[in-house]
Amino acid sequence: MIYLDNNATTRPCDAAVAAVAACLRDHWANPSSIHRPGQDARAMVERGRRAVADLLGVRPREITFTSGGTESISLALRGVTDAWYSARRGPSPSLARVVTTGIEHAAVSHTLEQMAKEGRVEVCTAPLLEGGVIDLNALTNLLTAETALVSIQWVNNETGVIQPVEEVHRLCRERAIALHCDGVQWVGKAPSVTGADTPRAASHTGGSHLPCDLLSVSAHKFHGPKGVGALWVRQGVRLRPPVPGSQELGRRGGTENVAGIAGFAAAAEEAAAWLSDAGRREALGVLRDRLEEGIVSAVPGAVVNRPRENAQRLWNTTNIAFPGLEAEAILLSLSERGVCASAGAACSSGSLEPSPVLLAMGIPARLAHGSVRLSLSRDTTGEEIDRAIATVAEVIASLQRALRVDVTRHDERGP
Repeated sequence: MIYLDNNATTRPCDAAVAAVAACLRDHWANPSSIHRPGQDARAMVERGRRAVADLLGVRPREITFTSGGTESISLALRGVTDAWYSARRGPSPSLARVVTTGIEHAAVSHTLEQMAKEGRVEVCTAPLLEGGVIDLNALTNLLTAETALVSIQWVNNETGVIQPVEEVHRLCRERAIALHCDGVQWVGKAPSVTGADTPRAASHTGGSHLPCDLLSVSAHKFHGPKGVGALWVRQGVRLRPPVPGSQELGRRGGTENVAGIAGFAAAAEEAAAWLSDAGRREALGVLRDRLEEGIVSAVPGAVVNRPRENAQRLWNTTNIAFPGLEAEAILLSLSERGVCASAGAACSSGSLEPSPVLLAMGIPARLAHGSVRLSLSRDTTGEEIDRAIATVAEVIASLQRALRVDVTRHDERGP
């Protein structure tokens, strides 16, 4: 099997698997209990908190453990807006405004849609430049006195396009508006710290080097277990938790997933060590480029869905359109030949509609229908990339023959 669906999930590293198993066997007590086994479990939770904090370069007390990226996102969106209303001391004359984009993961977009239906927020969508990068000038006009929160992804889960979060954070900071970043696809794959030599050194500044005020993280996106994630909240940012409880410093009720947190810690420690060598990321970026260049060269009409300006992409992701074909047919044929890929977010699999993310980026529906996401991990090898190129070329040629697709009739971006 050649697994190129690492934006959906990654294989848990051996250290994470061992940590989960050991914790289930030896540290199964409730971490809120005061007896010795309970305190041993508490020690595992706090060790995990330090490991995740070190990866991000923040203070451990600013980390709240959750059940995963989706809950972390919901906690950020609902917690900050609820705190905004609470600070108003009485009925607010207007709705809290949340500014986002049209290419967010469903964990963000669906939560905001529900909050809007509940009459809790006014959702404003910032325009994008061609290729899916937020328009900073347009964003500035949306940042009003009623804006409680801005929520944008650090990197797009379908195309790997990186948003200019530093510039967005500067705009928000000038107006005292909190910025939440969906960092699920970023953390563990690229450094989260800017302006500091190491995350551990940056942690003494309490996350001042992070280009946001809240950051959502999911362990299984960088070789940790599923069912555990975290939300970092900068000290001083008001958050009113939707699920009350005494756990997690009162920020998230419910008994902690001790075994999951132990696996999270092991994955975070391995990710921090891997990130210390920039050459490894550069080498994998070369593999990603080799993959898409090989496919485009071997498949007539294939188009890479990439930003047109100087925007950057994460090293591990490519999104390629095959005009005249349907992504579902491509993915099924690839799977039969041992190549795992996807048409976008895993939570949207099975949909026959083109990706909303690609449509919001300005990709024509004809191309979006036939677009496939291929995502690498730090374990991907050059031999796998070469086999994947050959397999993709074989599959597309077979489908084009079967469906009598004339690629000469399609230009890159035409209807």
